[in-house]
Amino acid sequence: MYTLTFKALQEWAARSDAVTAPCMCPGDAAAGWISYPVTLDPAQCTPVGTLVEDPYAEATFAEYHPDGTRYDSVQAPIAPRWYPYNRCQVTRCRDCGRAYLQYTEAGGYFVDRRIRALRAALLVDAPGA
Repeated sequence: MYTLTFKALQEWAARSDAVTAPCMCPGDAAAGWISYPVTLDPAQCTPVGTLVEDPYAEATFAEYHPDGTRYDSVQAPIAPRWYPYNRCQVTRCRDCGRAYLQYTEAGGYFVDRRIRALRAALLVDAPGA
């Protein structure tokens, strides 16, 4: 899968932000990280690229929150070199074109597929940990 540059990510975010059409995809409900909705057909979100820089290297689990946000905050920055973004695929809704970040959270006793809307205002090209 194609690794997206920060510029390409910005372009996808800008296109997504411009979408105003109603759709069955999560939209604003995914402003922060949420579990993948059971009502959303996985085929509705088609892959456009990845933020994984090297699939063979262990990516950091450190998060980027310079302003005191948390993982689940709708205002948390989207910093591609930081967790969980460094493990994300970028997808777009095939019906309306909104872009989303997706990854699988694998805790000690569970696996949870997660999704978050890609928003241009939250993108930060922060150096890696």
